[in-house]
Amino acid sequence: MKNKIFFISLGCDKNLVDSERMLGILGDQGYELTNDETEAEYIIVNSCCFIGDAKEESINTILEMTEYKKAGCCRGIVVTGCLAERYREEILKEMPEVDAVLGTASWSHIAEVIRSLEEGNASREIFDDLNSQPEQLTRRVLTTGGHYAFLKIAEGCDKHCTYCIIPKVRGSYRSVPMEQLVEEAAVLAEQGVKELILVAQETTLYGVDLYGKKSLHQLLERLSEVPGIYWIRIQYCYPEEITDELIGAIRDLPKVCRYLDIPVQHASDRILRRMGRRTNRAKLEEMIGKLRQEIPDIALRTTLITGFPGETEEDHQIMMDFVEAMRFDRLGVFAYSQEEDTPAAEMEDQIPEEVKLDRRDAVMELQQDIAFEKAREQIDRVMTVMVEGSLTDSPAYVARTYMDAPNVDGYIFIQTEENLMTGDFVRVKVTGALEYDLIGEIYNEFAE
Repeated sequence: MKNKIFFISLGCDKNLVDSERMLGILGDQGYELTNDETEAEYIIVNSCCFIGDAKEESINTILEMTEYKKAGCCRGIVVTGCLAERYREEILKEMPEVDAVLGTASWSHIAEVIRSLEEGNASREIFDDLNSQPEQLTRRVLTTGGHYAFLKIAEGCDKHCTYCIIPKVRGSYRSVPMEQLVEEAAVLAEQGVKELILVAQETTLYGVDLYGKKSLHQLLERLSEVPGIYWIRIQYCYPEEITDELIGAIRDLPKVCRYLDIPVQHASDRILRRMGRRTNRAKLEEMIGKLRQEIPDIALRTTLITGFPGETEEDHQIMMDFVEAMRFDRLGVFAYSQEEDTPAAEMEDQIPEEVKLDRRDAVMELQQDIAFEKAREQIDRVMTVMVEGSLTDSPAYVARTYMDAPNVDGYIFIQTEENLMTGDFVRVKVTGALEYDLIGEIYNEFAE
């Protein structure tokens, strides 16, 4: 057995897919993966730098890991991911304990970097072309429990929103060929995965670069044919790119969850233009109305940004009115983060941090009331749910409905004496609501 490796994955689920691929490569090369950093000979940090908080977390994590090298138990530190791509020179200069950095398109070199460090070669830098076709290795070490997995269908982004650094650290939009995705889905299903969560910087443009047209609906059709997959969930859909074909696929394909994540970011037309977004409030409301008309039981999630440069109290009130009118099922809010090397960072009228946070809290308080009302509306509804695990010292289980993506949405707690396993699908009747979460019991239609 080769040296022990401790791996930390930070940031989004798209970054997690890269981490799982690196873990697969290292495992295939005979390296032992450990959950104990104190016994690791090599430590890898797959970093994030999307917003200020993520950047700070990545830097603090790297610094924390370098202490193990100073203590003598760790022989090498490797930093990969977005922070490494964006600040390669600064990392090697300011953090001499870091031995190697890999860019976002270079994760497939992880084993050769570790081998190089074993041979005594430090300060390795590998940064492949950001616009190269993304690697699509099927071997992954799943870190999600095995019953669900993220399927990254594209890399990079061409939108160039004025607040976002992603195109500079992930490159242009590149779709993964459909055949490769179907093959990967089949491999994941053989490993026990029952739910696929489709992710990319933007999923709605899937296929434009490869097939000359938006092809997400066709990918959904192909993935629906994979045996063993029961749920397919879509995230990161830009509302202006949603097609009638995609709506039809969500409505008509039984395996596709009636759930859509559509990050709108704001509702003021003036701020949307400053953000570089390609839509307006009227078009947003039109699309949301269309989705709910075509798929009445669809669950809609969105994200918003408060305190964007130049945002006035009037703009903020427009956002509040929009949230109240649209009544999203799930909603998250971020205070604007001023990221260097983005156009928004150079804009005048930057908003004080306190104002950003106050506006964020106001939106969340409004959404909280909406979310609680929507949870209560689910009482007496019967749904199929996926079991996530059991509660200790209680005859109850934690599960998710089709309306809930892992890690970002709510849960339903099932009170039952039955023996359930993680990944099981069961029919449940909702009997109560606890703020964002639900309470339910196993539904036996013959007992009604």
